[in-house]
Amino acid sequence: MHASPLTIRDLSVAYQKKPVLQGVTFTVPEGKLIGIVGPNGAGKSTLIKAALGLIPRLSGDVSIYGKPYAAQRKLVGYVPQRESVDWDFPTNALDVVTMGRYGHLGWFKRPGSAERKIAMECLAKVGMEAYADRQISQLSGGQQQRIFLARALAQDAKLYFMDEPFVGVDAATEKAIVTLLNELKKQGKTVLVVHHDLATVKEYFDWVMLLNVNLIEFGPTEMTFTADNLQRTYGGRLTMLDRDTSSTLIMNGR
Repeated sequence: MHASPLTIRDLSVAYQKKPVLQGVTFTVPEGKLIGIVGPNGAGKSTLIKAALGLIPRLSGDVSIYGKPYAAQRKLVGYVPQRESVDWDFPTNALDVVTMGRYGHLGWFKRPGSAERKIAMECLAKVGMEAYADRQISQLSGGQQQRIFLARALAQDAKLYFMDEPFVGVDAATEKAIVTLLNELKKQGKTVLVVHHDLATVKEYFDWVMLLNVNLIEFGPTEMTFTADNLQRTYGGRLTMLDRDTSSTLIMNGR
């Protein structure tokens, strides 16, 4: 039997003694697009960072394809939140994407023409090949996000974590990201996406995780993304308006 792309058991994280995640346990199925949804401060980004060992855990085990993350780093791609990146760093788009190949090279080999060719192909997939020589500080927010997605593609991972990739991007970039997610899924990859726009969850994701410090529900979107479960996740801050058969979701107090 194949090991799951990601298994987390009893994960707890606290900041200054305040619990951010408590006793979170789940197993991710392979080859799915998974949305991680919950209110501000629910622990969504924390979950990803804890899984990647970027922040300390109070308790819990994380395994990637049956082994600790440190042993499986090459299998994992990560797209951080755009605002967490130093965009003034003097480097161009192609160099950023080529960095995604470092895991395949080993410590002391410098990327050569083969790596740069792969990086250019990844830039083309996100519609950014014309910007290869552009300094990253000169790119728009949507373009910067595409560069980061291209870098994750260059990693050629099996499991991807994306932290709010749709925030602050234009409609064209959003469409490009969705196309890319579906392309990764077709290749059998597994993608977890921290997502805030409830109106697009059903359209974008096969599975959804509802999180608010505790894991509220996790499963196929059709069965999990219900008014009842959303109420449990968001409390009184959520109203749902039914228009015909489609649900329009409106956040109150956000």
